[in-house]
Amino acid sequence: MAKLTKEEVKHVAHLARLAITEEEAEKFAEQLGKITDFAEQLNELDTTNVEPTSHVLPLVNVLREDVAGEGLAREKMMLNVKEQEAGQVKVPSILD
Repeated sequence: MAKLTKEEVKHVAHLARLAITEEEAEKFAEQLGKITDFAEQLNELDTTNVEPTSHVLPLVNVLREDVAGEGLAREKMMLNVKEQEAGQVKVPSILD
């Protein structure tokens, strides 16, 4: 695989709106070259009998079921409110 040039690194940094110096561009080009070299080494492995996987552990769904529950009691919540008016939370105006 072709290594990234310093100019390509600077171009990508520009697209990502990152300001990098000449020294950083050179350093990142070298580091990215090592990463692509390592990726090429992985391609040399025989993965014929290896099943594709997206996770190293056999987890299917670690999220809890989405069930509505009891929320914080209004009175308890209002104890932490900085400002309130007529039982409502008062927030700073964001529109003129």
